[in-house]
Amino acid sequence: MTIYQQLQVLGITLPAVATPAAAYLPFVISESHIYLSGHIAKKDGKVWIGQFGKNMQTQEGVHAARAVAIDLLGTLDAACSSLGKSLNDVKQIVKVMSLVNSSPEFTEHHLVTNGCSELLSAVYKERGAHARSAFGVAQLPMGACVEIEMIARI
Repeated sequence: MTIYQQLQVLGITLPAVATPAAAYLPFVISESHIYLSGHIAKKDGKVWIGQFGKNMQTQEGVHAARAVAIDLLGTLDAACSSLGKSLNDVKQIVKVMSLVNSSPEFTEHHLVTNGCSELLSAVYKERGAHARSAFGVAQLPMGACVEIEMIARI
């Protein structure tokens, strides 16, 4: 089964690459790696605003991180296309770094980030297993609840 067929089975439609909100590129390709800039969580096309431990719960964060993973895959698809390749040519999701907007008392950043990691594994199977960091931060751009960046090898 191709990656695109797997996405279809999961009911996922890839979005277009979002326009950067500041002075950066959505992705950079260096030899065999694609570096994806941080993508913030969106809900219904708008920034998903919130802070864990204050006005958001872990399970809602899992959904937010999954939404970010879908956006990341859309950008990864565009990066692959720019090389004349496709998502099927991704050899490995190498690394995910997750920033979770949270109060000092919140300690489940790793569980929020599972929303992204589990989707990548569902799409890419063993090629989706990756190294990962999950950090709690005091605030994110535009008040977003989660921001995630990714590195993939092609």
